[in-house]
Amino acid sequence: MHRAQRSLFLAALLLLPLTLLAGDDKSSSKSNTSDKMTPQTKLLVIRDLTAERVFAKIVIPHGDGVGLQIKDGKISPSDRAVAQMVAEHGFSAKPGDRVIITNVDIKEKSIVFDINGGGKKKQKWYQHVQVGAGGNTAPIGGGAPQSLDASGSTVTLAFDKYVPELTGEQVRAMLDPVFDFKALTEAEAYEKTLPPKVQDAIKNHKVLVGMDREMVIFSKGRPPKKIRDKDDAGADYEEWIYGDPPQEVEFVRFQGNFVARLEIMTVDGGKEVRTQREVDLPSDETQVADKQQQPKPANAPTLRRPGEPVDNGPQNTLPIPYPPSGGNSGPPAPGGDPGAPPHWQSAELMQAH
Repeated sequence: MHRAQRSLFLAALLLLPLTLLAGDDKSSSKSNTSDKMTPQTKLLVIRDLTAERVFAKIVIPHGDGVGLQIKDGKISPSDRAVAQMVAEHGFSAKPGDRVIITNVDIKEKSIVFDINGGGKKKQKWYQHVQVGAGGNTAPIGGGAPQSLDASGSTVTLAFDKYVPELTGEQVRAMLDPVFDFKALTEAEAYEKTLPPKVQDAIKNHKVLVGMDREMVIFSKGRPPKKIRDKDDAGADYEEWIYGDPPQEVEFVRFQGNFVARLEIMTVDGGKEVRTQREVDLPSDETQVADKQQQPKPANAPTLRRPGEPVDNGPQNTLPIPYPPSGGNSGPPAPGGDPGAPPHWQSAELMQAH
C-alpha cells in the first residue's frame, strides 16, 4: 500500500514541471497576440485621424500609389530618391503646406494614410453606372475620361510583424517626422521646417542672403515695389523694395529663387551692402519641389513599324502652298507657260495623282 502511494507521489512530481511548462507556453503565446491591434481599436484610430488637417514638414512627392514610408522613426525613400520623384512626377505638398488625411487603412503590418485624396487615380461615381436598351449598354459618362488625375499621395507606417495596440496620440507621434499636428497657423508650421538661424531671422523680420522668396515673404511680407533689370555682368535679377525715405529702405535682390544681394539704406544716411551667403538651405528637396515640371517634347507620330528604315519618299512631295487670299489666280510657275494654272494648283494636281 505504501509502495503504491509512493509511486503515485513520484509520478505527480514528474508531471508537475511538464504542466507548468505547458501553462507557460499558453501564457507566452497569449501575450504575443494580446498587443495586436483589435478591431475596436482600429475603428477608434480611423475615426480619430480621418479628415485630420495637418501641416507637412518635408516634401511629399506625388505618386500613383507611391509615397513615403516611416519605419522605426526613419523615412524612406532617401532624400535623393524623393528629389528624383518630385522632378519626374511633381509633389503633393512641400514644407509648411496644409494637407488633409482623407483615408486611413489599417492593414496586417502597416497603416496607410491617404493625403489630399491619395496618389491613385479614381473614377467618378457615375462612370460605374451603365444604361442601355435592347441588350446594348453604355456608361452614363459617355466619352468622359475613365480616370481623374490624382493630386495626393500616401504615407505609410510600417511594422515588423503586425500593427500593435496604439492610441490616436501614439500614431500622431509616429507620424511626427512627416506631419505637424500641433501647428496653429501655416506660418508657424513653415517656420518649424527651417534651420534655427532662418527661424530667428523670420521672427525678427530680417532678410539673409541665401533665403528664398517664400522665406522673405514670411519675414517681410509681400513687397510694395518690384523692379527687374540686368546687373553689370548682364545677368537678370529682380529686386524687392521695402520702405520709403526718410525711413529705412531695404533692396532685396533675387537671382533665380534666392537672395543674392541685400542693400540697406539706414535713416541716418548710411549704407550697408551684403552679398556673402549667410544661410545654406537643404536644396535637394526644396529646390526641386519649387521648380515646375518642364513638359517633355512628344515624339512625332509615325506609321512605320519598329525597325523599319526611314523612307524619304519622292522628291516632289513638297508642302503645298496655300492660294493667294485674293482668289484662285496666282503668278505662273517660273519658266512655265503663262496660260498654265498657278504653281500651287500644279502641286495639288501632282499630289492627287
